[in-house]
Amino acid sequence: MVTDSAPSRPSLVVISGLSGSGKSVALNTLEDLDYNCVDNLPAELLPAFVESVTRNGEAHPRLAVGIDVRNRGVDLSQLPEWLSAVGALGVDYTLVYFDTRDEILLKRYSETRRRHPLSHTGLALADAIVLERQVLRPVRAIADHVIDTSELNVHQLRRRVIVQLGAGQQPGLSLLFESFAYKRGLPADADFVFDARCLPNPHWDSRLRPLSGRDAAVREHLEAQPEVREFVQQVAAFLDAWLPRLEDGTRSYVTIAFGCTGGRHRSVFLAERLARHCREQGREDVLTFHRELE
Repeated sequence: MVTDSAPSRPSLVVISGLSGSGKSVALNTLEDLDYNCVDNLPAELLPAFVESVTRNGEAHPRLAVGIDVRNRGVDLSQLPEWLSAVGALGVDYTLVYFDTRDEILLKRYSETRRRHPLSHTGLALADAIVLERQVLRPVRAIADHVIDTSELNVHQLRRRVIVQLGAGQQPGLSLLFESFAYKRGLPADADFVFDARCLPNPHWDSRLRPLSGRDAAVREHLEAQPEVREFVQQVAAFLDAWLPRLEDGTRSYVTIAFGCTGGRHRSVFLAERLARHCREQGREDVLTFHRELE
């Protein structure tokens, strides 16, 4: 992996791995994070693609491409050469390989009934997976990150991508503000959890019920409640006091979660509101993720 501390350098994430391991979810998540994404790019065109996007100093700060076994007839063992050419263009790159256990892949294919990319060769699904592992072995060997998605659902995978790939693009502590519904359980990796069920619930207003905490009508309704304003002020003061202490330690990112009954109104509003507060304090690497709205 090429690294450079200059903040103006563009970055590239190469997504690869087994079919059915979640690569499409990862690319869609990166696109939501304002990456310029291209799926199934012919691997030999990688340097040309990066050069075309970054030509004349008009670089998109974040690029992501999907390269995998669908590159028929291409020797993926040459990928290090193409990545070196990308680095020579002044672009930082990261190769991420998504893996999954065979029995999980077989189950996923049986549930979705999608065809494996190597099924055109006449192989049975199990044999196609074995062949795919062999073809992608050179890619996995040079990966900067290997993410096993065997035990991850879609929401957990999106969150993993947000934390591991979407965060960390700016110096300092990376923050993820997440909303969730208590009835579906707490986020497994939350560092701080705040319970918003004590606050007035917009769900009981028929006009607001179909909306979410990102809608202006819900925001205005909640901001008009004195207890909501007090809640926001106290959480903001807590974060202002303790985030710098975490930043002085070894932490690179922190997840702050807000939960309510349905995960649509109060928790979403609070996650957005406190994320905005941190941005107003000068923090640049601040992300939001709303589990129940996905």
